[in-house]
This record gives sequence, structure tokens and C-alpha cells, in this order.
Amino acid sequence: MKRTPSSAVSLAVSLAALPLMLSVLAAPALAKLPPLSEEAKAKAEETKARGAHGDKVAAYKLCLAMDKVAADYRARARSAGKEVRPATETPPCTDPGAFVPAPAAAASAPAVPVAAVAAPAAAASKP
Repeated sequence: MKRTPSSAVSLAVSLAALPLMLSVLAAPALAKLPPLSEEAKAKAEETKARGAHGDKVAAYKLCLAMDKVAADYRARARSAGKEVRPATETPPCTDPGAFVPAPAAAASAPAVPVAAVAAPAAAASKP
């Protein structure tokens, strides 16, 4: 099918307008978000700490698995009569233990007795 000059022009105009249309559609994605609340920041920090602890646990399990495979390989090689070189010294696997969340920010703030808060409000309401 042969293109006419008018269809070529309309195609060129459509392609030229494409970036403009995309920028108009992407503008809401650039809106500024409100700042996080203290509770949300604390939850994000805890999630980050849980992820880091999970990485430590995974590294510990990997270390144990590598030691087990190496020991099995060496045992099989010895039983087959092959020459086994001494193992390379590596640091021992360290267990990271159970995850312990950091104390909450609200718990670290000094507690204000309820009576101290209620007394000024009651005094202000009496004429």
C-alpha cells in the first residue's frame, strides 16, 4: 500500500506529539509525598534491621552448608584413597542469634503521668 503525503504528515505529527503526551501523563508521578510520621520511620527502621538480620542468618546457614559439603568431600576422597591436602583455614561460622528489635522510640521517651496532664486541664476549666 502506497502512502499519501497527508498520511506521512499525520504520522510525523503523531510522533512529535508523543513525548508531550507522555510528559503530561507522567506529571502526577512527580508529586511530592508528605514526610513520614515517627511511627512509619520506626517501622521502616525495624524492617531494615529485620532484613539485615535475615542476611546474617542466611550467611550463617551458608557457612554451615559449605563446611558440611567440604567435610563430606574430604571424607569421600580419603575413603577413595585420593590424596587430601590440608583444609584452608577459614573463620568459624558465627550464629547471629534470634532477632531482637530495637526499643521503640515511644518507649524511650520519658513517661508523663496522666494526673500531671489532667490536672492543668481541669484547673483551666474551673472559673
